[in-house]
Amino acid sequence: MVAPHDTVGRAPELRVEPGVLDRLRADGSSRAVVVRDGRVRLDGDTVRRVAAADVGDAEWALLGRDVDGAAVLLASVVPTTPEPPEAAVITTEADAEERWLGLREVGGLLGPREWELLVSAVALAGWLRDTRFCPACGHALEVRQAGWSKWCPQCGSEHFPRTDPAVIVAVESPDGERLLLGANANWGGRMHSCFAGFVEAGESLESTIHRELAEEAGVRLGEVSYVASQPWPFPRSLMIGFRAVAVDDDARADGEEIIDVRWLTRAEIGSSLAGDGPVGLPSESSIARRLIRDWYEGRGRGAANQLSERSESKCGVLSERSEPKCGVLSERSESK
Repeated sequence: MVAPHDTVGRAPELRVEPGVLDRLRADGSSRAVVVRDGRVRLDGDTVRRVAAADVGDAEWALLGRDVDGAAVLLASVVPTTPEPPEAAVITTEADAEERWLGLREVGGLLGPREWELLVSAVALAGWLRDTRFCPACGHALEVRQAGWSKWCPQCGSEHFPRTDPAVIVAVESPDGERLLLGANANWGGRMHSCFAGFVEAGESLESTIHRELAEEAGVRLGEVSYVASQPWPFPRSLMIGFRAVAVDDDARADGEEIIDVRWLTRAEIGSSLAGDGPVGLPSESSIARRLIRDWYEGRGRGAANQLSERSESKCGVLSERSEPKCGVLSERSESK
């Protein structure tokens, strides 16, 4: 698990204070994380903070407290000019500090606490931007709880940032020596990854895992173990990761969402992680790569329950091994 000191102090006691955002913006010690179109700037291996007074027009919210106790605010700004695609390419450390970068570009550069701060800022900025009118009556909403809820003065309903659970699963062969990966049609065959899907209404995580693997790869599963979770605000997913063991070697792509499935040996996974293998793999910022790497560094069946917790993980993935018979999740945020 990520230790408490590696998580953001969210200061819930401040959210109920009347006028807290105005007070904190006027406080010279307060800092702001500026989010522009889902992107931020970095200072080395930390998310850049600026003085709140230096930010112009923005939507504001309270993210929490920094390590020294100072308030950290969200300032969501509208880009004045579109940024060209090549601006997201990092070639030097200076590039990472001067360019506006998204989660996929910077995930591998940040420790757990900075990653959580980044994801929280991006997710909350997106919710504040997209949730402006009451879904019940259509009236304009008012911001409450320092940006963490919105209230409708017309019908009195209250609304909160939403999270959509999705499972993502690394499926190993019955002998534990091969890993099954699939290529999503949206990726054009450029990448293979774990299998993932959103949890449907009335469905448990375990049921989602078995349904998704049967639908997409024709795979029957036996043992399923929880591994880790990762927030992934595209736009509001929580990826819940699992390891599963297939009953047999039968696997076939559905031909629609998944266009190819492959059983890969440990050696093939190792070379692919190194960048010269038979398939492309997800980025360092994704839980999918974490699941693949964990399997590669394990030793056969049951390794999911023996892996180290990796609290120093650079992709902000929380690990919780205490429930070994849970469901298997797969990262669907880049494919749906």
